[in-house]
Amino acid sequence: MEKPLAIEKESFEIIKEALKKEHSALELPIVQRVIHATGDFEFEYLLKFQQDAITQGIRAIRASKAIFTDVRMVEIGIDKRLLRHFGINTYCHIADNDIVEESSKSGLTRAELSVAKALNRPKDAIGIVAIGNAPTALLKLLELIETNPHITPTLIVGVPVGFVKASESKELLYNSSLPYITCLGTKGGSPVAVSIINALLKLAVL
Repeated sequence: MEKPLAIEKESFEIIKEALKKEHSALELPIVQRVIHATGDFEFEYLLKFQQDAITQGIRAIRASKAIFTDVRMVEIGIDKRLLRHFGINTYCHIADNDIVEESSKSGLTRAELSVAKALNRPKDAIGIVAIGNAPTALLKLLELIETNPHITPTLIVGVPVGFVKASESKELLYNSSLPYITCLGTKGGSPVAVSIINALLKLAVL
């Protein structure tokens, strides 16, 4: 029986052989890991990287800056061993009592309220924001950054999935000057966000 690491290594080699585009040394591990998690080679074309995004993400990880996620599924999927290695805390406020209560009163989604709460921290705590599920979270993030110059995440991993506002929110991110990793269109999701973060963590070890 093949061991899990051997299976993963073989899978990554198969993916690398099947890729059609040229990818930089930093982009390739991310593309491979996303395709490995989704089984979808279209991500080779859908994934988009702002010029310095990967370097910025690695820098944030090595500086032990926190990672904020829109949903628990993303937070849970991040490699805990590597988080401990770098001394990184993760935060997700989607199920906090105050967020649930405010959402029921205001009509705003828990996702957008939780992003606002996560970013209401000291500047030096803002590291990577990983949004894998909720387009409203990404839209709120972009709104907050536009109206509050002091909000400066080191990297935005914005890959929400769906048919309502997902494509639009990612298009806005793609057309911004912010440090981002995104994927265009309706595809995306928590497994994509997790794959990107875990690839960055592994790159930071090198």
